[in-house]
Amino acid sequence: MPYELKHVFASLPQMERGVAKVIGGDPKGNNFLYTNGKCVIIRNIDNPAIADIYTEHAHQVGVAKYAPSGFYIASGDASGKIRIWDTTQKEHMLKYEYTPISGKIKDIAWTEDSKRIAVVGDGREKFGAVFLWDSGSSVGELSGHSKLINSVDIRQKRPYRLAAASDDTCGSFFEGPPFKFKFTLRDHSQFVNCVRFSPDGNRFATAGADGQIFLYDGTTGESVGTLGGEKAHGGGIYALSWSPDSSQLISASGDKTVKLWDVGAGTAVTTFNLGSDVTDQQLGCLWQKDHLLSISLSGYINYLDKNNPNRPIRTVKGHSKSIQCLTVHKKDGRSFVYSGSHDGHINYWDAETGQNDCFSGKGHSNQVSKMVTNAANELVSCSMDDTLRYTKLDKKEYSASDVVKMDFQPKSVSVAGGISLAVCIGQVVLLKDKKKLFTLDNLGYEAEVGALHPSGTTAAVGGTDGKIRLYSIQGNTLKDEGKTLEAKGPITDMAYSNDGAYLAVIDEKKAITAYSVPDGYSVKNEFYGHHAKPVSLAWSPDNEHFATGGMDMMVYVWTLSDPDRRIKLADAHRLHHVSSLAWIDEHTLATTSHDASIKLWTITY
Repeated sequence: MPYELKHVFASLPQMERGVAKVIGGDPKGNNFLYTNGKCVIIRNIDNPAIADIYTEHAHQVGVAKYAPSGFYIASGDASGKIRIWDTTQKEHMLKYEYTPISGKIKDIAWTEDSKRIAVVGDGREKFGAVFLWDSGSSVGELSGHSKLINSVDIRQKRPYRLAAASDDTCGSFFEGPPFKFKFTLRDHSQFVNCVRFSPDGNRFATAGADGQIFLYDGTTGESVGTLGGEKAHGGGIYALSWSPDSSQLISASGDKTVKLWDVGAGTAVTTFNLGSDVTDQQLGCLWQKDHLLSISLSGYINYLDKNNPNRPIRTVKGHSKSIQCLTVHKKDGRSFVYSGSHDGHINYWDAETGQNDCFSGKGHSNQVSKMVTNAANELVSCSMDDTLRYTKLDKKEYSASDVVKMDFQPKSVSVAGGISLAVCIGQVVLLKDKKKLFTLDNLGYEAEVGALHPSGTTAAVGGTDGKIRLYSIQGNTLKDEGKTLEAKGPITDMAYSNDGAYLAVIDEKKAITAYSVPDGYSVKNEFYGHHAKPVSLAWSPDNEHFATGGMDMMVYVWTLSDPDRRIKLADAHRLHHVSSLAWIDEHTLATTSHDASIKLWTITY
């Protein structure tokens, strides 16, 4: 195989304010599950850098849960479709597929024999269904609610009981199978967000937007008390998770805390404070083996520490929105991948271990479009917030003095030596020492992307008219000497090889052209293979190979001297087009896409 997947840097869960996030736990205790966009992400709980991504849903996935047997996962999406798939093989073969309700699926529960599944959400004619996993035939009716159902759980012991929680401020209790409605639980005064049975089946608890937690008998459904008296939390409660021995539970709340409860006494043992920012609201939690996990509105996954409630053991960071650009920087022999996303967030990853973090302070407020690192060890990023930032890589924090405000929105940035070239809408700007040196206005064409020759003597600017204009850099000015190159269509990206010998260009007409710089930019070779427009191009450090990725979800690695010798990475990010590429070394390529994850591939020629 000419290529092999080496690492997956997974995305964070996709969060929405005021909406609970269900995290699925693995019955064997090794993994946990969550969703982002059309992806289900499986992560190792002991080492979250180990991850696997399932992308077979055509719509946004809301929830995924392991079967108690541990062999299958059921995941449900916004169209009401449920997919049941294998966890043991890398291929994740689809076992069954059903559409039990006609709208968004919010929660899933299995019976302990892994034979029946309950699904709830926001359907058009009903809000839930219970069915046999292998035939899809109904085993009861989830009636009794007038608004969408948020949460469902099934007692993991016989006789089976089922409980549901809804936006109509009520819970409901069912006996079965076949599951029949018994009565309504009318204790909450606001939306009920979560219901969970204890593992031993003796109790179940409900939590609501009114900040209360009520306890019920697991067999009869009778109310047996509350946790924390009148109010369990100062804000709405979004999630509950029981301890394996059923004596304690944790609750996650919009008041930015997670509480650990002694269920027998009805009192809080520990309160974990997770911050003061809006993005520190807690919207999901999971208790698995000795791990206590919670998920913040920011998408960060917190591993809570019982001995130090104000500081998590570790916080898993990353991106929850689509990634737009990548760049690689080497420091002390280690490579770091920098990624910038649609919401202005920049993260950096250790290419070997997957350890990651973000810069501190306030950064870009809108999409990061392009990033490069310069000789002064700065990360130069341009963003839709109309700024360029020069962030010191060793300080790892944003500072207000590192911002250059542009007149127009910058689309692309390129560096060589001490100078940077920013291509903005209707303007090309040359910068040095964080100051504008020279501005070209009234271009007469729409500039899309710029590339500086490594020698710092030439600036190539590609336009939507399919031409590349070569400007010479003389002193502090850009000089148009009338030299243009013709590409096949509007230019989407271009780059000089690291030794400056070649300029590679991709365009909307799916053509890739390599120009030889020493030979007066004569065409060296043309490369074809993409069947939708390519959007990103990156040269390998060996100057002989380069990679392109695009809207057809393909990544190609091309050999400069021979257009027929190409390596094709099909479905690099399944169902998502490739947004950016970067090389870590001659045999390692990083790819990213709108699935908010980064993949590292080993390429062998």
